[in-house]
Order: sequence, then C-alpha cells, then structure tokens
Amino acid sequence: MTERRTHMRRTMLEREAELAVVDEALDQLAGPRAAEGGTLLAFSGPAGLGKTTLLAEIRRRAHARNCTVFSARGGEQEQSQPFHVARQLIQPPLARTSEHELRSALGSWYAIVGPALGLCAPEPGGAPPDPQGLRDGLDWVLTHLAVQRAPMVLVLDDAHWADPESLGWLAGFAPRAEHLPLLLVVAYRPDELPAEAEAFRTLPGRAGQRPLALEPLTAEAIGTLVRETVGHHADDAFCQEAWAVTSGNPFEAVELTAKVRDRALAPVESSAPLLRDLAAAQRGSGLVARLHSLGPSTVRFAWACAVLGTAIPQELAARVAALGAEEAVDATDRLRHARILSGAGSADDGEGLEFVHPLIATALYRAIPDALRVALHGKAAAAVVDAGLGPSAAARHLLETHPESDPWVVRTLRAAAGENLLAGAPDAARRQLARALREPPGFDERAAVLYELGCASLLTEPATTVNHLRAALAEPSDDPALRQGIVIRLAQVLAHSDRLAEASEALAREIPHTPDVRNRLRLQSEQFMWDAFRADEPDSPARSRRLAKLADRLPGRDLTERYVIGLRAWDATLRGEPVDTVLHHARRALGDRLSWAEPDRGFEVPVLVALTHLYADRPGRAEELFEAGTAEFERQGWRGAHLSFAYSLRAYVRFRRGRLAEAEELTRAGLRLAERVGRRTPVHWYAIAILIEVLLARGRADEAWELAREHEYGEPFPAAVVFPDSQTVYAELLLARGNTKAAAAELEAVGRRLTPRGIQNPSWCPWRLHLARAVAAEDPERARSLAAEALRQARAFGAPSGIGQALRLAAEVVPAPDRIPLLTESVRLLSASPAGHELACALAALGTESADPDLLARALLTARACGADGLAATLTNTLLSLGGTLPSGPAPTEALTGPERAAAARAAARPQVGSTDSAQAAAVDPVLSSAYLKLGTDHLGLRDALASLPDG
Repeated sequence: MTERRTHMRRTMLEREAELAVVDEALDQLAGPRAAEGGTLLAFSGPAGLGKTTLLAEIRRRAHARNCTVFSARGGEQEQSQPFHVARQLIQPPLARTSEHELRSALGSWYAIVGPALGLCAPEPGGAPPDPQGLRDGLDWVLTHLAVQRAPMVLVLDDAHWADPESLGWLAGFAPRAEHLPLLLVVAYRPDELPAEAEAFRTLPGRAGQRPLALEPLTAEAIGTLVRETVGHHADDAFCQEAWAVTSGNPFEAVELTAKVRDRALAPVESSAPLLRDLAAAQRGSGLVARLHSLGPSTVRFAWACAVLGTAIPQELAARVAALGAEEAVDATDRLRHARILSGAGSADDGEGLEFVHPLIATALYRAIPDALRVALHGKAAAAVVDAGLGPSAAARHLLETHPESDPWVVRTLRAAAGENLLAGAPDAARRQLARALREPPGFDERAAVLYELGCASLLTEPATTVNHLRAALAEPSDDPALRQGIVIRLAQVLAHSDRLAEASEALAREIPHTPDVRNRLRLQSEQFMWDAFRADEPDSPARSRRLAKLADRLPGRDLTERYVIGLRAWDATLRGEPVDTVLHHARRALGDRLSWAEPDRGFEVPVLVALTHLYADRPGRAEELFEAGTAEFERQGWRGAHLSFAYSLRAYVRFRRGRLAEAEELTRAGLRLAERVGRRTPVHWYAIAILIEVLLARGRADEAWELAREHEYGEPFPAAVVFPDSQTVYAELLLARGNTKAAAAELEAVGRRLTPRGIQNPSWCPWRLHLARAVAAEDPERARSLAAEALRQARAFGAPSGIGQALRLAAEVVPAPDRIPLLTESVRLLSASPAGHELACALAALGTESADPDLLARALLTARACGADGLAATLTNTLLSLGGTLPSGPAPTEALTGPERAAAARAAARPQVGSTDSAQAAAVDPVLSSAYLKLGTDHLGLRDALASLPDG
C-alpha cells in the first residue's frame, strides 16, 4: 500500500482538480446516480504533461468501481490503418466469441461491421458498405456493449493520432454518451488534433464546452518529485533548476531525476548546472546520441521498432532489423535499461514492445536517415505479410516507400485497397491505389488500377473519380468486362453529380464499339435509365420509341432485360399510356424478384417500377416493394442517400394514400439522412419536395414556406427529373401563399420543359391543373382549356385517383352550374381509389358547393382520418356556419361500392397487416368502423387492404 501511495503521489502531482472531475463522473456512472447516464471527459495538453498517466489512473479508479473498461491508443505510425482504434476498443470483447455467437450478437450488422473490426472477412463479391451505414453499425455495437456491460468506461489516449475512420466515428458517437451508462474519456494534443476530431473541442461534457487543459507542474511540484526520487536532502536551488530545464513537464522531470539517480549526482546547488546537459540528452539529438552509445545492433533494433509503431512483436522487429534472436533479446534488454522501450515483446501475450513515451518514438523515427527509413518500411511490409498479418497491415509501410516498378507492391496495395473498400474505408483504399498507380503498375494492369481508384473515390471525390475513369478508358485493355464496368461506373458518377447529359454521352460513345450483344444491351439499358432522368433530353419522344420497340420484344430472361422492361413501364407512366399497359410491363420487369441492392447496379430502376404501381393506383404493391427495398438497404448498411431515398419515397406513397401524419414522420426521417449527405443533392430535393407537399396537405403552408427558405428550395432546380417535380411543388407553395403570378410563371416553365419530352400524365405531374388555378382569375377561358386537357389526359391514363383529382381541380375553374357534376364524379371515382386526402378534398368541395351538411360531415371525418388538420378546421367552421352538427361517427356508406365494402370487411377480420391508420378506413364505411372499434387503434391494416383491392 505504501509503495503504491508513493507511486501515485509521484505521478499524479497537481492533478487534484482533474481527478475530482473524474471521480464525480465515475460516481454518476457507477453510483446511486447511474440513471442519469454517462458523459464525455476530454483532456488536452502538449506532449509529456501526463495525459497517459492520468488516463491510467482513470482506468484504475474505474476498475475499482467495477466498471467495464475498454481502452485504445492512437499511434503516429498507425494513422493510415483504418479502424485501428475502433478495433482496439471493440474487438477484444467480441473476438473471444464463436462465429455463431458473434452472428447472434451482431445480427444484421455482422457482415457490415465485422470486416471493419477485423472479426470476419468481407463477403466475396459483395458491395462496399456505405460509410455512414458502417458508422451507424459501430454505434449500434458500442451502444449494446455499453448497455450489456454497464457501467462502461471507454478511454482513448493520443486521439490526435487515431486513424480518421475511427476518429470520425467516435466524434459523432460522443454525444450519445450522456444517454448511456458510459463514460467516454479522450486525451489529445490540441495543436495536432485533426479535422475529424474537431468535435471533441466543443462537445458538452463534464468539463462544459471546453476540454480540461492540463497545465505544467509548478516548481513546488517538481521539487517534490525530485526529492521523492533522489532523496529529501535535495536543496532548493537544485530543485528549482530541475523545474527550469524541464519547464514543468512531468515526463521530462521523471526522466531527468532517474538520470540523476543513475549517475549518483549529488542533488545540491553545485550540481545544478549539470542538469541542463542531462535534460538535453533525453530529447532530440541528445536522445539519438544516447541510443548510438548502445551499439549498432541496438540502434537498428530501435529503428525497426520505431518503424513498426506500437505493440511490436520482438520477432518481427528482429526480422526488420536483420538481427538474430539472441541479438534481439540483448537489444531489447539494453533499450529497456535505457528507458527507451518497455513491454514483454512476445507476440503471444497480445502486448508486444512499446516505447516508454511517444516523444521517444517520434524522435527516433525522425532520426532515421531518409533512405534507410524507406528501406526499413519496405522490409517491414514484407515481414508483416510473411507473418500472416495480411496486405492491409503491409500497405501502411508501402505508402512510405519510393516507387520502383515492383509488381509485388502493386499487387499488395491493390489487395489491401480491396479489403479496405469492402470494410467501409474508401479513403484508405484510395490512398493505397493512388500509391499503386505511382509504382507504376504494368502496362496491362494500369486500366484496372485506375478503375479501382475511381471506385474508391466515388463517394468522397466524384470529380476526381471522373478523371480516373476517363483515364482508364484511354488505356488499352483486352478485357471487355473491365471496359464495360468502367463506362457504367463513369456514367453513374456523372449522373450522381447532376451531369446526366455527359453520362448519356459516355454510354452512347461506347455502345457502337461493343460487339457482344448482351454487353451492348446492358449499356443501352444504362443509357435509357439516365436519359429518363434528364430534364434537358433533346429528343425524348425518339428515345421513348426506341425503348418501346426494344422492350416489347424482350422476354425478360435476365436482369438486364428486366431493367429495360422496367424503364419501359416508367416511360409509359410518364407519357400517360393506359394503366393496363403500364402494369403489364411493371409485372414483367419484376419477374420473381427485382433486388434493390444488386452488385454493380443502381437502385433507380426498381424504384421506378415501384412508383409505377403507385401512379397506377396500386399503392399497396408499391409499399410492399419499398419495404422490401428498404430492408435490403438496411441489411447492406446503406444508411446514407439510399436509405433517405427509400424513406422519402415511402413517405410519398403514404402521402398519395392520404396518410399524412405517417408521411410527415417518414419524410422527416428521410430528410435527416439527406442532411448528412448534403444540401441541394438529389436526395435532398426529394425529401424537401415531399415534405412540402405533405405540409401543404396538412394545412401548414407557412411552415412549408419556412422549410423551403431554410433549405434554399427554389431556383436553380435540379437538372435531373425528381418525383414530385421540384418546380411544380414550388409553384404549389406559391399558390398556397396566394402568389398566383409567380406560380403561373413557374408552371409555364414546367410546361416548356415537360411537353416537348412527351411527359403529359397529370397523375405524375398535374402542372396544367395548377396552372389553370393560377390563371383562372385573369384568363378563365385558358384556365378551362388547361383543365379540360389535363382531364382528357387523366382519363387516357385511367387511374381513378388521377381522374378524380383532375375533376376536382377542373371544378375550381368552370362556371358554378358545371361544378357539381364534375365534383360528383370526382367523389365517386376517388371513393373507389386509395387517395384518401383527395377524397376528403373532393367531398369538401362538393359539400361546400351544394351546402350539404351530410357531405361536409363525411368530408370532415375523412380529413380527420387523413391528418389533414387545416382542411378539418375549415370544414368544422363551414358546418357550424350552416347550422350542422359536428360528426363523431363514421362517414356515410356511399363512399364504397358493395364489393369494396365486402373486401374491407374481410380485411377488418385480418389483424396486423401493416397499416398505421385504421381510423381513416373506419371513417369511410360503417363495416370498417365496427372492426376499428372492436380491434382498437393498434396499427391495423384496414385501409391498406382496401387500397390493395385492385391488385386482386
């Protein structure tokens, strides 16, 4: 006990304030206040101020309180090794489990986080995980560990040297600590903290908005430390000089007093001048000179250790230093005695050799002659591969070597890049492939390396990716599959960079030079797809004719053919061909299954096929497809743009069905994900446009306007076609605010954009109907003409919801005597459709026009069920002004035909089929109302079953 107290007093001088904060945090975590959750502690300070010693004391105190403690340390030489720190933190408790237990513990995250943590190999041929999805998976794993092994303390030392992948993840995870039984402790040098960890400077924790900055020790503290080492007879002048030459740095003071003791230097004033030379021997050139005094073999061994980094196996260091086993043991002993190295050095004990302090490691590494340092890294790369540590471990050394046209270097770097890409570290893969390109690769390998480099840069540097892929195309290659892959990936990155015309042109240039029929069809399908999204396509009708001619003769034998057929279904939807035609092609495209996560394929065509069902009044089927696609995204760990698209478009399906509250919730989830991807990206346009539509339907036009302003929603609109059309939604927003002139100008622009392309289906984009409303006051004749044309096109398409909406909006611009017939037909058609909100609007218009309290009551019930709060409030006032009674029961039965009522009754008897708005269905029919009252509000599928009736 006495020895430990003396040790603690020596190493923890003047850290009482910091330890008091630590004790308070640990008491909250592991004491009676555990329910309050955890927190973050951040300590900053220059090298040598005792951060590592402080963290060691924190670990000791945490263990004393029965906390689970996980720790990791950044390393200057390991920064380029992705997830190095994450593996130190999370791998140990999971690595001891069997594969079966690990799969059970990680569930669907196994294949996503397992490779990143080194717990399993990536699936061969699998798609790389989305980096955001991987971070979410790591969040999930750490959260579960924190709950299962609570209370938990997580300690990260030298965070400034942590790899970017781990550091970015931990910085994002840190705010969660206060909601978990977890104390996260981080220490770093403030002047060396990289951009990935800037959040640690400002995250609120126990220390408030700032980290706790460690201060140098005072002269009194250094004097105490000196006297405890060399004797209490050390005089004040000697101690004062020790403080002066070390500047109060605890590490330097401890090393200095050890040398004083070793040399039996008298701690008196006359010896004080010698302290400056002793202190200089601890750092920089003095340290190097001291190392050289230990002999050449020891110098080589120390340099090899400096190159290898941390947790160094003695055998591996010996091989890099070209020493025998006995020489390595002798060198290790000499370096331990010189207080340069510590640790066991055995590869079996999991620890290995460590430098006594990172300052020593840095000084020795920088002292290695440049040419020799490069050579040592080359030897280290070969040694770690031979030791079975894999190409990723070798790659960090190869990054430090000079190009020498070595095929082995290119192969190793490519293999490491492939591993890292599949493990979710594209930046690391990009660095390794860029180095492989400088080696350089062989003449016949260069195109493949450029292609892989382009794939690795896709998510982070799209402009650079384009350059790499174009350079790859310029290289001669005898591999047609490689060339096809390059062209497809080039088109993909151009399209996702809002350069759709260039994407189409890249494919068009390659198609005539592709002799294989199947490969040519694949390229054609890609071109058809990107042209379908082009707002500036020069000859859309001609493309539609070519697509129809090709798709109509394809039997759907493989995925490429079914993609072409799916694009045909979508094109028919936009052009307003009959619903039966659209659904025929959609069913052919689906076949047995149309995956949303096929390797080397985008998810665009499966999404278009799902939306085809939506516009054809088959939202139940559309939702099934979206749910299956979302599940695939989540299984793949695609938590960025992919999942945002899925959430936002599922919300759009709910919106079209009149389930507005659910639509708002889903869209906001999609928007949160889109914000992580970036503003004014395609995924952001989708989320904002759909949320604006939902808010307008719910009667919250002011909130929709503020949302548009906050997210800069407006000109310039995206070059890609999005759903719903962004410019049309913006015009609807202007109309809702009463700005008819500005709305008309926007809608005229929409017409000029869509009409030449042959896009005329108002079920997809009702721009003519909104333009009719905008110009009705000034040009009623034109308004009626626009509405009549839109109605004609809606009838040609044949979806009841589209016809019903066209009838309702047309009624707004015709003379009063003509309105009731239009609205009556609108109500009849919408009652047989899944468009609940449109039905509420049509009932409200008809009830208001005819001053019929019964119709208004039905409209009010339907509006309430949809979540159309603004419409419900208006109808309430209208009913009261007419002297009517506010309804409290279901709507009248005329809303449904006999077969639909029977189908709804059957649906009512089937619990739990997936809807979250049974009340809406109950508002439409008393049979549904009875089932709703019997089964309650626990998310039954009554309206879903009703809406899916047309699917058979």
